Amino acid sequence: MSRRPTLEFLKTETASGLILGAAALAALILANSPWSTAYFGFIHAPVTIQVGAFREDAEVIDWIKHGLMAVFFFVVGMEIKFEILKGELANPRRLAMPVLAAVGGMAIPAGIYLAFNHDNAAAHGGWAVPTATDIAFALAALAAVSKRLPASLRIFLLTLAIADDLGAVALIAVLFSSDVHWQALLGAGACIAGMAALGRWRSAPFLFYAAGFLLAWGFTLESGVSTSVTGVLAAFTVPIGPRRRGQESVLRYFMDSLHPYVAFGILPLFAFAAAGFSFSGLSGGHLISPITLGVLLGLFVGKQIGVFGAVLIAVLLGFGRKPTGASWLEVYGVSLLCGVGFTMSLFIAALAFPDADIDHQNQVRLGVVLASVLSAGAGMLVLSWAGGIRAGREAAGQT
Repeated sequence: MSRRPTLEFLKTETASGLILGAAALAALILANSPWSTAYFGFIHAPVTIQVGAFREDAEVIDWIKHGLMAVFFFVVGMEIKFEILKGELANPRRLAMPVLAAVGGMAIPAGIYLAFNHDNAAAHGGWAVPTATDIAFALAALAAVSKRLPASLRIFLLTLAIADDLGAVALIAVLFSSDVHWQALLGAGACIAGMAALGRWRSAPFLFYAAGFLLAWGFTLESGVSTSVTGVLAAFTVPIGPRRRGQESVLRYFMDSLHPYVAFGILPLFAFAAAGFSFSGLSGGHLISPITLGVLLGLFVGKQIGVFGAVLIAVLLGFGRKPTGASWLEVYGVSLLCGVGFTMSLFIAALAFPDADIDHQNQVRLGVVLASVLSAGAGMLVLSWAGGIRAGREAAGQT
């Protein structure tokens, strides 16, 4: 019996969310402990990579952000492509609702952030931070309370988060690509085109795809464009068909092979490097600063209003249907979970604020961590309440 990729994805993401939480907690503990010097020394240690004419000097955290996270976006791109062509997003009727919810869940948080920071030009670049949803954390929170809830809620959250990721990648490409070096960008484009042509060769060695991806990544790193964009574009070139009749698709093979390494390795490592910040420089003023409040309320309040509001309006106007068998209270609980931004929000924050701007970075991290904890806690509480109501009704129906 063949595996169902959506279910396999859900299982991996759920387990990964628990590890992500542990990695983030470890980072916060170390950053505020006697070992803080060793922690910050590790993430800011300089590393030089040279291969032939290619030479790049960067800190460990930058290699994780621009190097390993490109692989994460490669997997995200394959997941998006699979869902659009063969999965939950292939049905236009099913596609409409999560896409509308994702749009609402990005627009309202951005508006809330800008409302708090409209008069601070240095903070304007952070408006994209509260637009993101962390799939792994959100699914892990849902799994903890989903025993009695309909499976349609999991699929709804998954497809919404995938649509949200696609929007986040588009924002990264537009907002955080500066001082573009066109020759390097053309080189990256040529590599992507070569990978697309490679897709027509059904029996092409997988090593060729790896070489194409590495070359495209190297050119993109030099071009000034975010390497996350290359990850997604490279993923779109991977053929969805099988190499030979009776085999699984090349895309499925790549996705299934890389996803565990990303979920259990790359993302926890990024969370460990990005989530740690020292409380010693924070004060009550940081907690109520416009940046912190913009991120905190954007994620915790804006996400739930944007997602739930979009679903409600779409249902009332007949553009879509809410998840099969789900109550409005359950949909609201999932809307709350969408405020768990965590790794995606931290990734965008690292691009939005330069490394030298430590004070702004700490305010953003504080907002992201608080909002993610509040959103996860409130969402789990509402969904547990909804599950209790559902259990009571089922018991009453059996008596």
